[in-house]
Amino acid sequence: MGWRMPAETAPQARVWMAFPPGGYTLGDTEEQAHAARITWAAVANAAVDFEPVTMVLSPDDVERARAYLRPEVDLLVAPLDDAWMRDIGPSFVLSDDGPPRLGAVDWVFNGWGRQDWARWDKDSKIGARVTAWAGANLIGSGMVNEGGGIQVDGEGTVLVTETVQLDPQRNPGLSRDDVEAELRRTIGAAKVIWLPRGLTRDSGRYGTRGHVDIVAAIPSPGTLLVHRQTNPAHPDYAVCADIIDFLAGTRDAAGRTWNILEVPAPETITDDEGFVDYSYINHLVVNGGVIACSFADPMDDKALAILAEAYPGRRVVSIDARELFARGGGIHCITQQEPLLAQKGLV
Repeated sequence: MGWRMPAETAPQARVWMAFPPGGYTLGDTEEQAHAARITWAAVANAAVDFEPVTMVLSPDDVERARAYLRPEVDLLVAPLDDAWMRDIGPSFVLSDDGPPRLGAVDWVFNGWGRQDWARWDKDSKIGARVTAWAGANLIGSGMVNEGGGIQVDGEGTVLVTETVQLDPQRNPGLSRDDVEAELRRTIGAAKVIWLPRGLTRDSGRYGTRGHVDIVAAIPSPGTLLVHRQTNPAHPDYAVCADIIDFLAGTRDAAGRTWNILEVPAPETITDDEGFVDYSYINHLVVNGGVIACSFADPMDDKALAILAEAYPGRRVVSIDARELFARGGGIHCITQQEPLLAQKGLV
């Protein structure tokens, strides 16, 4: 049976998330932990206005989580190391032939390439657990990959990054052809576009080594939203220029050149740890809406207006995402959409 990963704009059944357990994500103090929980919960509480949300959480966090989450958010219990559901959860797909079926690709997760600060013995089992809870067909994969490392258009185009799928700490010995063959088998990739790298901070010690979902998104076939750093003092100024030039020379699975919509980075370029990778690209599309990152920055309104234009008919809701980015990701990183099985008859 063939499988296809639908576009993130396709009708959805629910959003999956994980509530941050103890560990580095929560920080060193109760104040930092509270700030993290507030932000994770804010995303869930906003998304549940549009569609069901299921939060996976450690057994010890059930009572605590209820104090942060709206009662409409469903809770399921499982051991967790961390809370980046996009990466530890499965990538959902639909059958591409025969009767409609929901599938879920359970990638191998190894802590973003065996990072020395990461723990993944519990998180590596979350993909299979979520698959079972969703009632999906399990599609096993021996390839190390994360949901944040791929972006799709639903028509066979997949964006990836050389520094992620070809990372020797993830997939030693795999070639481009090997990766493309596995993406074709699991998510229906017909055209794989290899970005050379990701953003600077994301390439550092506490980053993912270059996830694409902070760099580019596909709001509709043939169109790209791409992060653009406009301040020459930031190292991503040159990185973004190179990525945009590269993407302008590529075509999607249908042979189209891209309509590239540049989304400017916030004016804020540093925090206490150095140059930031704040990005409006890392947003979640839901039924009738977009849950977008904001940064209490002068550029917020302009960027959110670009997202609203790119997703016509959807209401854009922004969440201050600085606490997420301080911990290594954004709104897209902590969420995973499950497509609506019946959508094959709707679109």
